[in-house]
Amino acid sequence: MSLVTGLLLCMLLLAACGGSGGTTTASNGAANSVLTIVTSPKGDFTENFSPFSPTALDGAKGMMYETLLYFNQEDGSVKPWLAASYKFADDATSVTFNLRQNVKWSDGKPFTSADVVFTLNELKQYPAADTSSLWKVIKDVQAPDANTVVVTFNRPDSPILWYLAGQTYIVPKEHWASVGDPTKYTNSQPVGTGPFTLKAFTPQLVDLVKNPNYWQPGKPAVQELKYPSFNSNTGAELLLSRNQLDWTGLFTPDIQKTYVSRDQAHNHYWFPSANVIMLYLNLAKPPFNQLAVRQAISAALDREQMYKVGESGYEPVAHPTALVLPANKQFLSTDYTDLAFKMDTAKATQLLESAGFKKGSDGIYADSSGKKLSFNINVVTGWTDWVTDCQIMASNLKAIGMNVSVSSLSYNSYINALQMGSYDAAISWTNTGPSPYFLYYSTLSSKNTAAVGQLAPSNWERWNDATTDKLLDQYEKTTDTNAQTQAISGIEKIMVEQMPVIPLVYGATWYEYSSLHFTGWPDKDNPYAVPSPYTAPDCEVVVLNLKPAA
Repeated sequence: MSLVTGLLLCMLLLAACGGSGGTTTASNGAANSVLTIVTSPKGDFTENFSPFSPTALDGAKGMMYETLLYFNQEDGSVKPWLAASYKFADDATSVTFNLRQNVKWSDGKPFTSADVVFTLNELKQYPAADTSSLWKVIKDVQAPDANTVVVTFNRPDSPILWYLAGQTYIVPKEHWASVGDPTKYTNSQPVGTGPFTLKAFTPQLVDLVKNPNYWQPGKPAVQELKYPSFNSNTGAELLLSRNQLDWTGLFTPDIQKTYVSRDQAHNHYWFPSANVIMLYLNLAKPPFNQLAVRQAISAALDREQMYKVGESGYEPVAHPTALVLPANKQFLSTDYTDLAFKMDTAKATQLLESAGFKKGSDGIYADSSGKKLSFNINVVTGWTDWVTDCQIMASNLKAIGMNVSVSSLSYNSYINALQMGSYDAAISWTNTGPSPYFLYYSTLSSKNTAAVGQLAPSNWERWNDATTDKLLDQYEKTTDTNAQTQAISGIEKIMVEQMPVIPLVYGATWYEYSSLHFTGWPDKDNPYAVPSPYTAPDCEVVVLNLKPAA
């Protein structure tokens, strides 16, 4: 009953805002001015438009608050945004931003360097807001004039540009100087430089309208954004199939049948690879500290079955280097152009036996001390695709003589086990950015790990290798793309030959869209932005490229 009631409410809301795709000229005109978006089912909204908050509502980042630069992770390009240009010092110890002039806040006040300096200093004053740990690297921020900002670092660090200029949202000093901790401020009357402002908020609907003071002439062509709330994929999928939603970021089973086939002229999807789903092995525990065991596990896995069954054919097998392809293809070493995973159970058993493991009467391999190859793979309860992947892995590994069980845990227990090292193996994601460095740094840097029992931020397998750290350091200390590519190639070799983590499949970017009301959407032939409505600030770039359908 609650689901039906929710659907009826959403239908009324969408009909009221012209999102139902009527057939008359008047209704088509209304539909072609309003873009209706569902990023993901989150239930009723709680009012919070602070770009510093981890629970900021959809639309706060990108649509209302903007960054200095825009990084397109689909093609690796960097574009000026609130900053018209930037320049690194030769030794990568500082960066100077020349701000775009004549930009105004949505209240009509001028945007200046004082706002940028204030925003960055807020992160220093309130470390909880500094989620990218910028002030571990930043030494000082200065504004020589109203249009210039100079950020000095305490060490060479070229990758910081992504976090500093691509993921930090600038707020107006005048409105934020007296609010205190910005992570606790709900910002019910947001003032930003972005293309939209807040029209209305209810727990069921966030409504944004075009900012008349927006700095890009003639944009946006979209006049209004509607974000209705949903409790589950089911309700959103129903309205999506009826052309009552324009843009969603949903996992939709059998999408060709349930969505595309209903209106092949207008209903589309594109699920580009976003990250790499890994099998993390706890290297602090035997036998995972043995390369032969890691190689045997990898060789035994049927990744094609994970791709086609566990991931419904949406998430292809990952590359052995863990590069996100094709987005990072320019970094792929020629040594690995044709490299691909291949299931090989004979090779897996040969590796184990060559390492001294012997199969017992129960069919399970054991080491020379008699300790059996027996372990658990952790996964979050209810993450059905990953649960299926783990069941496939357990079956594959049992077939080569390993006793493997799947442990379904609550999310909190799952992430705590990864961070504290109290696990055997687990399936999980990777953190990415505009180049492979960010995945490698997050997953492999010794700065991101810790001893078992201590919190490891992201290097959950506890890989601690001087060569890896040296290559990451080489990348960080230069802005020379050739030197950076050389460093990435060295880490690719480590991934392939030493398998600190085991790539499985790519994690998809969920993106469904209708061209009934608007055209200009990104697709595989024109990947001008990460296309999902839940990725910021890319969502803003997508909307700025849309035009009403004829």
